[in-house]
Amino acid sequence: MKSKLPKENQRLIQVALGEIPADLVLQHGTLVNVITGELNKGVDVAISGNRIAYVGKADHTIGAKTKVIDLAGKYVAPGLIDGHMHVESTMLTVTEFARMALTKGTTSIFMDPHEMANVFGKEGVRLMHEEGQQLPLHVFTTFPSCVPSAEGLEDAGARITVEDVKDGLTWDGVAGLGEVMNFPGVINRDPLMMGEINATIEAGQTVTGHFPDGTEQMLQAYLNAGVDSCHETVTREQALEKLRLGMYLMIREGSAWQDVKELAQVITVDQVNTDQILLVTDDIYPQTLVEKGQINHVVRRIIEEGVDPVTAIKLATINPARYFKIADDYGSVSPRKVADLIILDQLEGMEPSIVIADGKIAAQNGKLMIDLPSYQYPDYIKQSIHVKRKINASDFIVKTSEKTEFVTANVIQVIENSARTKRTQVNLAVGSDQTIAADLEQDVIKLACLDRHHQSGDISVAFANGFKLQRGAVASTVAHDSHNLLVMGTNDDEMALAANRLIEIGGGMVVVDHNRILAEVPLPVAGLMSDRKAEEVLEQVQKLEQAWKEIGCPIHAPFMTFSLIALPVIPDTRITNRGLVDVTQFKLIPVIK
Repeated sequence: MKSKLPKENQRLIQVALGEIPADLVLQHGTLVNVITGELNKGVDVAISGNRIAYVGKADHTIGAKTKVIDLAGKYVAPGLIDGHMHVESTMLTVTEFARMALTKGTTSIFMDPHEMANVFGKEGVRLMHEEGQQLPLHVFTTFPSCVPSAEGLEDAGARITVEDVKDGLTWDGVAGLGEVMNFPGVINRDPLMMGEINATIEAGQTVTGHFPDGTEQMLQAYLNAGVDSCHETVTREQALEKLRLGMYLMIREGSAWQDVKELAQVITVDQVNTDQILLVTDDIYPQTLVEKGQINHVVRRIIEEGVDPVTAIKLATINPARYFKIADDYGSVSPRKVADLIILDQLEGMEPSIVIADGKIAAQNGKLMIDLPSYQYPDYIKQSIHVKRKINASDFIVKTSEKTEFVTANVIQVIENSARTKRTQVNLAVGSDQTIAADLEQDVIKLACLDRHHQSGDISVAFANGFKLQRGAVASTVAHDSHNLLVMGTNDDEMALAANRLIEIGGGMVVVDHNRILAEVPLPVAGLMSDRKAEEVLEQVQKLEQAWKEIGCPIHAPFMTFSLIALPVIPDTRITNRGLVDVTQFKLIPVIK
């Protein structure tokens, strides 16, 4: 990405010399200096256009029309940068996400729209990227790399090729390659994976990674390919191993998986150099965004775990800027940098009282102070549910050919607050007609994945454990990463009702109880995002969460855990439209042993 500084540096020189006035001057602040790790008191910041022209005593930059704000010692920090996130997980459009995130102090994000890519391919990525480019929030895109994420094990709505990546890397605002989830493909030198990685390296851009588990040899092979970051690290030992090999550690704190508590220890206990550590959200849902914040929440959490506040802010400002090779323009409060700043009354809380984005006051005291342009997706983006026919209860029948009283089933066991699953084996009773039903006493319920992209009629049915449903059914078209239609429930009739309701409303999430719709969140934009305001979506999600509880589910963020049960790139067992997948061996396995 080319810097726009050459078009502006002469004006900035004039402001710095006092020859022309600044547009905005922040006086008497305490600078959070992420370059030196210091707190510099009594600092002014002069802004001209969308850039910082002067840092220090800036009286000479003040003219008759200069807006002056006396900070009275408040902290001035760089605007916060989220180094890896999926806007689609917020269930909001990019514009609506920006409206909320700016008030939290986020001024830049590195967006990986691979959820949209799995539905609409390169064109879907282009639309989200285009929407982001018109916003004061700096939206950098990492071009999706693994669509589908597990070739041969699932069917997405589209496919990303090497040529798509090469083209996407030429778009202004594209910063690199999205998380390379198919790490076995990289290790085995898959031509598609190697082609995408090499194209990104040749373009001088960043290759972001996804390496949840594997041997030391596999990790080093992955690094040798040119992939040099990971946000899937969950243990201190893994973090140290990756850092010692030169990998960038992305510490994640999302809505459903929270790794800060464990991984902060590499800083507080092991006292490693922090230059290659970034903070990211990965996936957050609306309630987290509105009530806790965005990347400011992750900074707050790592401060709570004992990391020095200046260091914590560094991990969400200059570090991601350096990793993505944009530090000449972003990431610190320095002359020539884009004027993205946050004003904090105190560091530990990480609640900005003023947010300056692209040189303008974007938010104040939690309220957006600027208008954002509207963006309309074409109609076909809102018509993404393509099934062969109406779903019937009989579609979810599981039978055995053996005449026996019990069978042993491979069951997906979910883990609360974790993206991972386990495979467990459970004995299930066989009916007189050789059908196998859910067993609520053992917390085993039916789970199905339906093709919603190609009208193939594919439906795979398996079993899940850990949700503790007592009645009813749930369904979702948010089903990472291929985003087929997921249905789960205690009986076949309500599973069919839930599936058909999502087909009717164009996608989203739904809870059914006593043969009625208990709660729903319509997500018509690709079956992933709402076209409503964040406040309305939040209200819908809160009702959905309550509905999950009413049918017996006690776990945290159940719909996000549910949405990941079809993700065949994180160990160890998942469901796709093709069947049950052993992710440790990347192969389909039978439901009944």
